[in-house]
Amino acid sequence: MARAAPTSPEARPKARRGAVVSRRKPPAPSPEANLERALRTRPADASAALVLADGTVFWGRGLGAAATAVGEVCFNTAMTGYQEILTDPSYAGQIIAFTFPHIGNVGTNPEDIETLTPAARGLVVRAPVTEPSSWRAADHLERWLTGHGLPGIAGIDTRALTVRIRDSGAPSGALQCAPKGKLDIEALRAEAAAWPGLEGMDLAGEVTCRQTYDWAETRWTWGRGYGALATPGFRVVAVDYGAKRNILRCLASLGCAVTVVPAAATAGDILRHAPDGIFLSNGPGDPAATGAYAVPVIRDLLATGKPVFGICLGHQLLALALGAKTRKMAIGHRGANHPVKDLATGRVEITSQNHGFVVVDDSLPQGVEKTHVSLFDGSLEGLALRDRPVFSVQYHPEASPGPQDSHYLFQRFVEMMERA
Repeated sequence: MARAAPTSPEARPKARRGAVVSRRKPPAPSPEANLERALRTRPADASAALVLADGTVFWGRGLGAAATAVGEVCFNTAMTGYQEILTDPSYAGQIIAFTFPHIGNVGTNPEDIETLTPAARGLVVRAPVTEPSSWRAADHLERWLTGHGLPGIAGIDTRALTVRIRDSGAPSGALQCAPKGKLDIEALRAEAAAWPGLEGMDLAGEVTCRQTYDWAETRWTWGRGYGALATPGFRVVAVDYGAKRNILRCLASLGCAVTVVPAAATAGDILRHAPDGIFLSNGPGDPAATGAYAVPVIRDLLATGKPVFGICLGHQLLALALGAKTRKMAIGHRGANHPVKDLATGRVEITSQNHGFVVVDDSLPQGVEKTHVSLFDGSLEGLALRDRPVFSVQYHPEASPGPQDSHYLFQRFVEMMERA
């Protein structure tokens, strides 16, 4: 077929000299218009739907529990570790869309979990979940989801959803899995629109432990599985704002006898255990909301001069205790391939990340230095005090899933306790 000749510049319509050419986007369709279009285009076999607050509907096939979940819709770009991601307490209040298509292909097992009860609210994937193909698989992902009461949806255009989140921010959404196909998208849209969002939410209180306990399990090794701490060298108290198990394993693997305390523990509760160091864990929600009770405690702990190490939410709470500010990010960082630069060494680490809030770079007070930055967007990824053994990072050095470039940070914490 002959190719049409391009229109010459002379033949194209010209704007009047001095006229302003409008580049404004056309107005977005109303939620009602989005719902009306979705009803006209519903596939006959749809047994699940993801409905956003603006009325955008993604039809698909349901998997997991027959249930409805409402929360912030985010995406994760990791290619492995979906079970660890789904059980990461930092995902409380969120519906996770995976950009990698082959989710579920290695099944599930009782070892690859970061907490006993998943805190994520739902699962979104591109391809149907297949039978597992792994010698470690103990169950099918769909049965695992059903057992934990988690709804999921497969068969949607996750690329379109990811672009939507990238360009417009993480929306509120409602996900319903209905095996018989009874889906009320008007009601789902209303639930999504009514959900208040993560700003102002203290979710650490929902995922923290209910009582103090000791932890001695060490990291997984080939052929042996998880080990146990034999000879403790240091005592660490970990404040559980939603701690991942692999963080505790990394500490135990370096000789730390870990005592885990609830998020609302007082400074007296923590210091009663005579710790050599204090760890502030990861967790979900708005750090400013959790900080209402956590920040005064952290300030009391800082006054003792003991080594303090924070990760993720713990990093943000430490920053607030030092006088810095935090803010909500448009889309957050969630994946296992985020490059971070160590400003002291110039070394670039590939990191695992999961956060939707960030410490405001220019709000750090005197005496607090920036130690790490994201090479994706330049945001603050680490800080340290110049005059005390206190430091924190925004990303996840324990990985699980992800690269192990940043495991040295746990050793740094141990060395601080040795010198204290």
